[in-house]
Amino acid sequence: MFGSKKTGVQEADVKKALSQVMDPDLNIDVVTLGFISEIKIEGSKVSFKLTLTTPACPVKEKMEQECKDVVLALPGIETVEMETTAQVPNQRKNSDKEAIPGIKHLIAVTSGKGGVGKSTVSVNLAVALAKMGAAVGILDADITGPNIPIMMGVDNYEPTAKDGRIIPAENHGVKCISMAFFVPKDTPLIWRGPMLDKGIKQFLRDVEWGELDYLIVDMPPGTGDAQLSISTATQLSGGVIVTTPQEVALLDGMRGLTMFQKMEVPILGFVENMSYFQPKGSSEQFEIFGRGGGKRLAEESEVPFLGEIPLEPEVRMGGDAGVPITISDESSPVTQAFMSIAKQVAAQVSIHNHQALTAV
Repeated sequence: MFGSKKTGVQEADVKKALSQVMDPDLNIDVVTLGFISEIKIEGSKVSFKLTLTTPACPVKEKMEQECKDVVLALPGIETVEMETTAQVPNQRKNSDKEAIPGIKHLIAVTSGKGGVGKSTVSVNLAVALAKMGAAVGILDADITGPNIPIMMGVDNYEPTAKDGRIIPAENHGVKCISMAFFVPKDTPLIWRGPMLDKGIKQFLRDVEWGELDYLIVDMPPGTGDAQLSISTATQLSGGVIVTTPQEVALLDGMRGLTMFQKMEVPILGFVENMSYFQPKGSSEQFEIFGRGGGKRLAEESEVPFLGEIPLEPEVRMGGDAGVPITISDESSPVTQAFMSIAKQVAAQVSIHNHQALTAV
């Protein structure tokens, strides 16, 4: 090729340069990981494609810059054109549990007790991942107390079926299924364990989810039948535990951690909700429920701390209106917190998946 003769730079030189760039989460270089493809050398210009394991990669910009820098350092290279894409790999199967067709990763969001904002975290986590380009769904596994449809703005959805499969609702770029779609709003659902188990399994296998990178499962509070049903029905990619700073919430958060450990579900990390309140226009922060307990619990348990979420009235208002704050106010500190947490969750999924792959 004319370009390679002019500069003396070959494809092997480009790969060698790029092999200096490490994925800080996986601690392996991007060439060995197979992230680099379509290398072309034209005169003093090099172009290539960088394919990440998630569109929500928290170190995307850092890796992009490092890739450009090492290639520009090659003799005679003056221009670097790089296309960045993402391809979420399928979960590495490490059990005899049946996978859900089309769904790459299932992420369970749980809390040891009610009232900590677990559903708010589930909804905004799903929306944040979708905003970054992932294909996402949310399953409301709180069969007897479903509230995800209201928070997603799809509470009036009437389900239809196609070829014997349920078509989920969709809003804000996220597909959604919930028992709330199938019973009158004022009718309590009083089901025993076996019926809960059947309902959850139907939502996993009889819904037309299509191709999803992530299915967020909003679990009911506690450690009961629904949690057992999810963990036995299929292989989970990991669990996120939501807590608040109060001691009683932290104790329940520890129960959630122990539950995941007993079910052999990878722990993606803790989220501390309602960490502080900061009035608009003020730099002062009020720690209404205390602060830092979730981080301390994560450190003591030797699992990741995914981040803290401030307390804002707009979060509640957005949930009631069916417009999550990650949609309604992109500049909000809460939105920024959710976007950061979504990136950390996606990174942890990639890390655990890679570890399962290399353990074989």
